Amino acid sequence: MTTTDSASSPSFIRNIILEDLKANKNDGRVVTRFPPEPNGYLHIGHAKSICLNFGLAVENKGICHLRFDDTNPGKEDVEYVESIKSDVRWLGFDWGDHLYYTSDYFERLYDYAVELIKKGEAYVCSLSREETREYRGTLTEPGRDSQYRGRSAEENLDLFERMRAGEFEDGSHVLRAKIDMASPNLNMRDPTLYRIRRVPHHRTGEKWCIYPLYDFSHCLSDSIEGITHSICTLEFEDNRPLYDWVLDELNVDCHPKQIEFARLNLSFTVLSKRKLVELVRQGHVTAWDDPRMPTISGLRRRGYTPEALRDFCERIGVAKRDSMVDMALLEHCVRQDLNKKTPRVMAVLRPLRVVIENYPRDLVEELDAINNPEDASMGSRKVPFSRVLNIEQDDFQEDPPKKFFRLAPGREVRLRYAYFVTCVRVVKDEQTGEVVELHCTYDPQTRGGDSPDGRKVKGTLHWVSAAHALEAEVRLYDHLFTKPNPGDEKDGTDFKTCLNPDSLEALTSCRVEPCLKGAAPRSRYQFERLGYFCVDSKDSSDEKLVFNRTVTLRDTWAKIEKAQKKKR
Repeated sequence: MTTTDSASSPSFIRNIILEDLKANKNDGRVVTRFPPEPNGYLHIGHAKSICLNFGLAVENKGICHLRFDDTNPGKEDVEYVESIKSDVRWLGFDWGDHLYYTSDYFERLYDYAVELIKKGEAYVCSLSREETREYRGTLTEPGRDSQYRGRSAEENLDLFERMRAGEFEDGSHVLRAKIDMASPNLNMRDPTLYRIRRVPHHRTGEKWCIYPLYDFSHCLSDSIEGITHSICTLEFEDNRPLYDWVLDELNVDCHPKQIEFARLNLSFTVLSKRKLVELVRQGHVTAWDDPRMPTISGLRRRGYTPEALRDFCERIGVAKRDSMVDMALLEHCVRQDLNKKTPRVMAVLRPLRVVIENYPRDLVEELDAINNPEDASMGSRKVPFSRVLNIEQDDFQEDPPKKFFRLAPGREVRLRYAYFVTCVRVVKDEQTGEVVELHCTYDPQTRGGDSPDGRKVKGTLHWVSAAHALEAEVRLYDHLFTKPNPGDEKDGTDFKTCLNPDSLEALTSCRVEPCLKGAAPRSRYQFERLGYFCVDSKDSSDEKLVFNRTVTLRDTWAKIEKAQKKKR
């Protein structure tokens, strides 16, 4: 297992565990679990839970289980199971021998249900869904008892056995706990424990046609596995009385402590699995691993690192109150990590041809370029320089404003690692008037980017040699949504109306340094002056280089932190 990279910050959950250890509860053991449903891909909110559960186990020399809550076969798939395993491993965690499935316990869960029926604490209810909803009551009105609540234990056992045997249609009967239809907590108003679902299971096949609901299976699975601290998000706080009721009524040997924390809310995205499924199925994104998606697989494909995500999860901490986390903080964590470890290269996204008139036609120089100024051990590389270059279109203006310090007619600038050049002529398209080529001269005495006579220039441009550069496609990603909180539908607005039409811009005529030939999928680079980029893991090949922009160089969160330090 891997711990978080930054020092562990205090949290109320850590304090609870510390107090339990001091009191020698659970014989000094700490056993946590990460229990995903295999009905979709994990997102960054799950990453917070993974880091918390596995991290707490590591800190306290305990164990964290990976358990799949596979009780809803109609929505589950082996593809999701394998993707979840891959995501947890990629984040740097290992469950060792502790991989479990709720389906491992189906027989035991059935026996527990039978025990509740025999005790008179559960009954088979034959109300329709509409009737059940009507009888449940509201937040201000108590519910009503089902007319089937008074069935004898013998009748309930017979019906429950026949439900298992497949004698009844879906929805015709359910097994409910007998608690209190007048409870102010709606979760305690005779909740459903089992329902009939004639759907094959990805692990048990057609052995079962009844499946336990989450509130019944989850607490018992925790108990069976000897979990000491069952950590979940705040939405399950009202379910805790039911969690405890089931375990108390069955008098199990292990009664874990459920602890709730606030789920992650991240600006300019949605972390509802239902909404993410909509985005995929309706074609608003290409797949679960689309680099615009907040899924772990999407972030991985975009070029995020596990170290950056772990750092982010540690920074945001654990709280009891919901709040919105600024996307800028996540991007800051990514920049902080990539700045240390990614080599620098030069790439031109929107090429403008430059001819250096006084440079020899057949000369090609190999210039030294630093791979990473943050890490001298990464060394340097050779960059070819020739008479014809490409620079960014945005690095030239024919009539520049006052604070534009890049290339313009008659102006001298520095080419990174190369020479000073001066623009002497502009070539335009005769029909459109668009600038298509610049003619410049260079100063041979300024090799390496410095002038022996001490003259200064304000602009430094990146470039590539036109004859040696590789063609590439570069995909520029932006926020998937235009609103900071697209998931807020209180005004009745469909979250998809906030989709950003400019969330992806694909540039197909880019040029990159020749050193990137054969770059491996998921290799990460800083394109100088442009941002951090990653070789796409699905579409890039030896024949076609495709890069995804991971994050820009601009860091608003760094400015916020700097201002906060000044105030302190």
